[in-house]
Amino acid sequence: MGTHHINAESGAFAKTVLMPGDPLRAKWIAETFLKDAKLVTRVRGILGYTGYTKNGTLVSVMASGMGIPSIGIYSYELFTHYGVETIIRIGTAGSYQEHIKCGDLLFAMTASSDSNFANQYKLGINLAPNCDYPLLETAVMAAKNLKVPYHVGNVLSSDVFYDDDHEVWKQYAKLGILGVEMEAYGLYLNALRLKKRAFCILTVSDNFYNDAHLSAAERQNSLVNMVETAILTVEKL
Repeated sequence: MGTHHINAESGAFAKTVLMPGDPLRAKWIAETFLKDAKLVTRVRGILGYTGYTKNGTLVSVMASGMGIPSIGIYSYELFTHYGVETIIRIGTAGSYQEHIKCGDLLFAMTASSDSNFANQYKLGINLAPNCDYPLLETAVMAAKNLKVPYHVGNVLSSDVFYDDDHEVWKQYAKLGILGVEMEAYGLYLNALRLKKRAFCILTVSDNFYNDAHLSAAERQNSLVNMVETAILTVEKL
């Protein structure tokens, strides 16, 4: 089989895919949290694996790369060519709100963006794509079971990492946007268009309000919380 960007065989992916941005994080998740994980694709260094969770649920994990165009490509090909029904993005975010601490989880109910990715649909409106509600509800229960702090709401998927206006985040914070990342908007739009399921779980690695940052050790522990929440969500599907 194979596409322009994925060289896996037909049937190589599970129905549900966990999608971090970093290929090495995908490798770490597969080796740390899955049993009998097999590498199924590695085109352009974007690694994808399929294995089993501790309770025997088949799941895949594959990197998305950075930004909406990249996750737009990989999620589209997984949805349309490999029979994937659900993609859960797992990544990091910067918080815009004082009460959201580094290490907390963000559950992206909706995604705003400065991207023009939705222009392809010629809608004439500013579409606000949303996650799959059953996935959100299940993730909330998983976080409660794991006693992991979480926040539900709107996130900003930005095309710009180094913004020329260093204070623009304050305008977004006034509107209650939880924080910023770079991929959820594209994933949610593809899922809506293709009638698939998508969700985004983020670990807060930085806080714009007080300039707080996770240390290397704190980041590792927080990522474990995020992955365990995602896996428990998959197991409950």
